[in-house]
Formats: sequence, C-alpha cells, structure tokens
Amino acid sequence: MAEKKKILVIEKVHDKGMELLKNHPNFEFEVTEDVTEANLKSKISNCDAISIRIAKLSAEVIDKANNLKVISRHGVGYDNIDLKKAKERDIKICITANANAVTVAEHVMFNVLNIAKRKDLFDKTVREGKFKDRSGLPKTIEIWQKNFLIAGFGRIGQALIKRCLGFEMNVYVYDPYVSKEKIESMGGIKIENLEESIKTIDVISLHMPLTEKTKNLINYELLKKMKKNCIIINAARGGIVNEVDLDRALNENLIFGAGIDVFEKEPPEKDNPLLKNSKVFLSPHSAAFTEECMIRMGKETIQNIIDFFEEKLDKSKIVKL
Repeated sequence: MAEKKKILVIEKVHDKGMELLKNHPNFEFEVTEDVTEANLKSKISNCDAISIRIAKLSAEVIDKANNLKVISRHGVGYDNIDLKKAKERDIKICITANANAVTVAEHVMFNVLNIAKRKDLFDKTVREGKFKDRSGLPKTIEIWQKNFLIAGFGRIGQALIKRCLGFEMNVYVYDPYVSKEKIESMGGIKIENLEESIKTIDVISLHMPLTEKTKNLINYELLKKMKKNCIIINAARGGIVNEVDLDRALNENLIFGAGIDVFEKEPPEKDNPLLKNSKVFLSPHSAAFTEECMIRMGKETIQNIIDFFEEKLDKSKIVKL
C-alpha cells in the first residue's frame, strides 16, 4: 500500500475544502494557523504539498522542505511565495483560477457605483437629519456610456467586461498578453499605450499581478493625465498604486475618487494617508469574501493538490515560473 501524501494546510480553508482531504484515502494533513517563519520551518520538512492563503512563504522556509512538490495558493495572486526558490527547487505553484472571478468583478462594480453615486455622503446626510440639504450636496455622476478601462484581462477582467457592458459602458482593455481578436470577441477595444489612452478614461480597474513592471504603475505623473471625473479601483495587488501619490491626486481634485481593496502593506499602517481621505472607499482585501466564493476557493485549493498527484491538474492553473 502506497504511503499517504502529507499535506500542510497553512491557514484553514473552508470546511467544504477540508472535507475533500478528510474523505480522501491517499492523503493525511495538518492545519496550522501559526504563520511565523520558525513554525513553518518546523512543519514543512516532510510535506508533499502545501495549501496557503496570505502567509509568507520565504526562500528560507522552502529550503526546509525535503519532499515538497506543489504549493496550492488559495487565490490568484502569488507574491507571498518566493518564486525564485520554488523554481530552483522545481516546485509547482497552482492557483484557484476559476473561483473568484465573478465575486471580484461584482466588488468592482459595487465600488464604481458607490463612489459615482456618493453613497456614504448621501446616507450620512439622511441619518443626520439633513434631508432638506439635498439640493446643496455635490452632484453624482452616471456610468452609462462612460469609458471603462480594464487593466489586465485574465479571468476577473473577462468576468468584469460582461458587467460593464450590461451597464452600456464603452470598455477598453490594456493587456499586452491578450490578442486584439480575443478582446474584440468579448465586446472590448484593445489599447496598446496606457499613458496615452488614460486621458479619455472615466473608470480604470486594475487586474494584474504585482511585478517590477507594474509596481507604482499608477503614480502622480499618470494621475495628472486622467480626467477630473475618473474613478480608480484596485482589487488586484497593493503596490500597483502609489498610495501617497493617489492621496495627493485626490486632495488636489485631479480625479473623482478611488476604491482600494489592497494595500502595499497589509494591514495598512496607521499613518497611511488613504485612511483619512474621504474620497477613497476602503475594504480589507475582501473583494472575494462572499460565502459562495469562499466555498469555491476552499474546494479548488484542495482539489488542485489532489489533481496534481493524480496527474490531471489543468495546466492553466499552474504558474509559469
């Protein structure tokens, strides 16, 4: 009888996902909520696979793994994993590619409407007994027929375009890795030059990984070129937007508002200027935190491990290192 594969679950996933391991005869597992480097080093040595959420998996931790074959990420980002070390050790990294696309796309539209319609201000006005002041309130803006730019056209971007078109928006896509034909087949218009195209955009939503090329992509120089009514949404990765520059641009009324779900440092420091800026709608990296999505992500995270060892893992879920 073959020896059972040992799975380390770093930060528990949804019970529906855990059931896949509990009911599988070929796996045994351990769950740890202690994400300190010292603990992970002690737990990882004999593991064949790891399930991981947002904990950091450093090169030093990976080096302690003697049998590790695959790391299954609970989500689509993987900047918390030392990719260089994983590649060096020939360890595969897979993501929950299909689980959160609709959920994050809905979160983006929620942000856009919330900001465009000044939800918080209007709600506060009524609650404070200032109903009669409504004529003096700042005006809202429509999103109908406005220009929406999706920066990054993976699964989330492709779910988002359907919702934008439902609001009869003009959708532009910036993604050097996706063909013009693919984008046009889904109702979008491909743009090649972000800096030039940004001048006509009303909403920009970011859906790209954090890399050396995308770090501080949204900076003060780019913000100065945007329309006064532009709304920026970042539900991708902190660091793509320069937070100090965004705060400055909002205070100088260079753009209309922003929705930020991710931060360069999480949780954000108390002196992060965005925490005090009323033109920003903030959420705690929770764009995918619906009950339905947590079930899908939990199941897919574990199923990816099972499929890997059964040699039937969809190759599109494996990160190219």
